[in-house]
Amino acid sequence: MSMNLPRFDAIVFDFDGVLVESVDVKTRAFAALFEPYGEEVVKQVVAWHLAHGGVSRYEKFRHFHRAFLGRVLSQVEEVELGNRFSALVEEAVIAAAWVPGAHEFLEGWHARLQLYVASGTPEEELIRIIGRRGMTHFFKAVAGAPRKKGAILRDFLGRSGVSQDRMLMVGDAMTDFDGAVEAGVSFLGIAPAGANPFPHGVPVLPDLIGFSTFLVASRPAFSEAERT
Repeated sequence: MSMNLPRFDAIVFDFDGVLVESVDVKTRAFAALFEPYGEEVVKQVVAWHLAHGGVSRYEKFRHFHRAFLGRVLSQVEEVELGNRFSALVEEAVIAAAWVPGAHEFLEGWHARLQLYVASGTPEEELIRIIGRRGMTHFFKAVAGAPRKKGAILRDFLGRSGVSQDRMLMVGDAMTDFDGAVEAGVSFLGIAPAGANPFPHGVPVLPDLIGFSTFLVASRPAFSEAERT
């Protein structure tokens, strides 16, 4: 590990697709829940889910029913869908592989930096998954739905005591990027080659293998002018 001083003092990670290879697990769960409505609805559900990473599953349920089924989802139905979804995904996410480089980075840097998680997963479930994966000790705090990414990042700024230019959000979806912009913190995208959803000029890595190098060599993703 390089001994150069990192440009950031606090790093906030999204969870699915950034630390753990769990995006496909949740895609399959959404497909299974909406399979009774037919193949066309499943295709629409999967496409919207993949295009809106980081959005709470409950927001997605409401959108899918309104946009694809033409009806409003009741609160009772929403809770039932959430419970069924959790039953489908939780054990699989606990067992999912690490994103390449993620475990090595956390092991090597958690004593040097303030590390956090901000996810669209319901917070209680997220905390439980992180605990069962043996990851809790890496992070100063973990937060999830129903709070939005921007609100979570502002909370983490207050907890950490660092300035906006010393915090970095690492995410794989525009929800993560938008949250970083809202909170005025820097951003790094995680995206495979040929599938970059972020605006031109946003720094991107395919995974976390090269993250340590980025951390000691990078410039902030946003200039002060862009932040104001």
